[in-house]
Amino acid sequence: MDLREGEKLVRLARKAIEYHFKGEELKVKGGEPMGVFVTLLKHGELRGCIGFPQPILPLYEGVVEAAKAAAFKDPRFLPLEKEELDEITIEVSVLTKPKPIKPEEVKVGKHGLIVKKGFFSGLLLPQVPLEWGWDREEFLSQTCVKAGLSPLAWRGEDVELYAFTAEIFKEVSPGGKVIKLELEPKEPKKQD
Repeated sequence: MDLREGEKLVRLARKAIEYHFKGEELKVKGGEPMGVFVTLLKHGELRGCIGFPQPILPLYEGVVEAAKAAAFKDPRFLPLEKEELDEITIEVSVLTKPKPIKPEEVKVGKHGLIVKKGFFSGLLLPQVPLEWGWDREEFLSQTCVKAGLSPLAWRGEDVELYAFTAEIFKEVSPGGKVIKLELEPKEPKKQD
């Protein structure tokens, strides 16, 4: 996906939130079904992040729905206030279809992770472990914690582990220039 297409997705996410504040619905069509997440950051801090890991919606529709959900329905935050919109930067992550993976195959900075066990499920995007400086084991553990499981649950035979990659586009400043985020995969630390 090129920068022009990524910029279009980020602008679409912002427009969906703006329309919501006007009490209007943004109607869009197009794009093949893809997994997508929209992340809102306020002064660099997480302010909302919701999406669809599976390709259940056409891309543009998925961006609109994820943007509104990140702004107004993320249970970790109060709904976004109109005054905050000028302080929010938007990030759109377009996901590949999740595939089963073994823990030792996980690459920090390349893979996003989904951990499932029974009714429990947790997902972390590929940029998250880089932002926190996590190695592979910490990434696996934190994904389990996000799922409401014990940090070492990923070692169990009854846990399903899936990986995906993402193309990430983000605003440099609220409503400003959009860049494509290039993640730098990290090699695991060598054991002595």
